Amino acid sequence: MRTLVGVAAGLLIALVLAEFVVTILLPQRVKRGPRFGRRAIFSWVWLPWRALARRLPGTTGDTFLGLFGPIGLLALVTFWAAALMAGFAGLHWANASRVAAHGATHLADDVYFSASAFFNSTSTVAHGGMARVLRIAEAATGYLVLFVVIGYLPALFQAYSRREVAVSQLDPRAGSPPSASRLLQRSGHLGGWQDIDGYLAEWEQWAAELMETHLSYPLLAYYRSQHVNQNWLAALTTVLDTSAFAIAVAPAATPSAEVTFAIGRHALADLAYAFRVKPGESLPDRLSDADWARLRAIAAEASLELTDHEPSRGQLDELRAMYEPYAIALSRRLELPLPAWVGSDEPENWRLTAWRSRKATTLH
Repeated sequence: MRTLVGVAAGLLIALVLAEFVVTILLPQRVKRGPRFGRRAIFSWVWLPWRALARRLPGTTGDTFLGLFGPIGLLALVTFWAAALMAGFAGLHWANASRVAAHGATHLADDVYFSASAFFNSTSTVAHGGMARVLRIAEAATGYLVLFVVIGYLPALFQAYSRREVAVSQLDPRAGSPPSASRLLQRSGHLGGWQDIDGYLAEWEQWAAELMETHLSYPLLAYYRSQHVNQNWLAALTTVLDTSAFAIAVAPAATPSAEVTFAIGRHALADLAYAFRVKPGESLPDRLSDADWARLRAIAAEASLELTDHEPSRGQLDELRAMYEPYAIALSRRLELPLPAWVGSDEPENWRLTAWRSRKATTLH
């Protein structure tokens, strides 16, 4: 029995350390290694958490969803620490580390002995050569996990900060929530297709960095923006909407749009695969015929030259089919609302102050 418990405990420690290394230390791939701890928290716990948030009113539900990221990180670290302590407790029990010094002991004594070693407590003394080896190994493992996690946090929050800076910068151009219509309208007035193409080129780097950081740190996807009407998925989708529209109606004037579209679509596809969400067969149509007509009218009012109506609509639909299914799947999985193609008249965040309500805002 002690041999079987020892083998099972050693296997548990190996699995937890493998997941820890893959999650924190290893350069990430789209297809991940061991993830039983992450799946338990970010799949099994997330589903009821999301279901409860949907029952909460207004911004309360979004605030509740925003708590999941930080709490999920703490829960994951706690899970790793508890699993490692349980594994080493099993090894101590299999080795009878406490029996040599104290006679018959309970499993709870081995758990306490393991926990004191994990946190490097000197309140207990190991007796026997193997018991000392296990205690040193557990203390080293505890230092490794705790210190590496502490070093992990700055990288996580720096990546979050860079993401949110870009999301905030999109607000004056595309509104909040963002939309392709406002981005086309305002950028068109600033400098026509040349300004739009230059602005889309700036988002190429952001889309690539978003893909890298959210594959390396999947937890970031659950961290929400400071404003309820903004999120990273809506920002990326708005940029893709604008890029697709530019490619369809003005390909010669917007060469950078194709590159930004390619890397943005790549990011959505890889993130959907990493989060194990598949595009559904029955998807909502984000761009109706009426919105398409309004979009063209808005672009024309901004002095943007457009190609013929019918061919451009067909090409746009083909481009939309390349990224919208992934965006919709991620939106449903992460409970992040997608933007409309044509924006509403709701005041943007940059026009508001913390002590003024949206209803009282009259700025235009």
